[in-house]
Amino acid sequence: MNENKILIVDGMALLFRAYFAQSYDARRMADGTPTNAVYGFLQYLFDAVGRFEPTHVLCCWDLGSKTFRTEIYDSYKANRPEAPADLIPQFTLVKDVVAALGIPNLGLEGYEADDCIGTLSTKLSGLGHVYVLTGDQDMLQLVTESVHVVIMKKGRGNYAVYDIDFLREDKGVHPFQIIEMKGLTGDTSDNYPGVKGIGEKTALKLLQEYESIDGILDNLESLSKSIKAKIESDLDMLHLSRTLARINIDVPIHCELDACQLAVPMETAQPVFEQYRLTSLLKLIGKHAQAPLEMANSIL
Repeated sequence: MNENKILIVDGMALLFRAYFAQSYDARRMADGTPTNAVYGFLQYLFDAVGRFEPTHVLCCWDLGSKTFRTEIYDSYKANRPEAPADLIPQFTLVKDVVAALGIPNLGLEGYEADDCIGTLSTKLSGLGHVYVLTGDQDMLQLVTESVHVVIMKKGRGNYAVYDIDFLREDKGVHPFQIIEMKGLTGDTSDNYPGVKGIGEKTALKLLQEYESIDGILDNLESLSKSIKAKIESDLDMLHLSRTLARINIDVPIHCELDACQLAVPMETAQPVFEQYRLTSLLKLIGKHAQAPLEMANSIL
């Protein structure tokens, strides 16, 4: 493995977390547009940069609510509330700031950010060690020898860093079994049910014994009458839930490694930070500037 360390950021996960952490903050631009979530986003982002010291950074975003999952299941994420009104204008602002930092903003209509992250982590893992920064446990299915999934926990700078061994120790499963678990139990946050009456403990026990949903179905006669009946009565939803849970790692999206090298162009970043009244964060990014440190410091 070479020395590249590639941080792939789940943009919406960071932005929403930052918004609720900074909801008390009345920070605004001159025209009154709120920037509290953008401010918090940058704090979270550079906390992670400081912790994991990536050589490369890219950020993935959801682009609209219609995806291939909503096409096959109308109720997918239908339970999600609308974004807070003062967060909506910050969706564009945060991407402007990320772009000003020289960090690529990536996404593709028809796919979730998860799918873009899964595809790019797979492609880029051959060029370095990948760290996926998110709050979404579904991403744990992406863990490999060269892909770590970093789950943000409560409080800035507090992470659970999953490799294959820690995933097995903490969750009791292999990466592919994250998908199998969701097939069996469903996902209330994404609004699909799995098999009615099967919870995490039962699903984990079944997977530890039979490894996969296919293995369980091959051994239905060995199951208790109750579990067998539940699965047989919900077979269609079992397969659909597994499909909804599986991150697509074959999305037609690409990012050249050189394009996401972390080297902040201060001449681009500083005017944007001034416009959005984020100048107190300039020192945070100065040491990652393209210019030598002494030049970056003189800009600040």
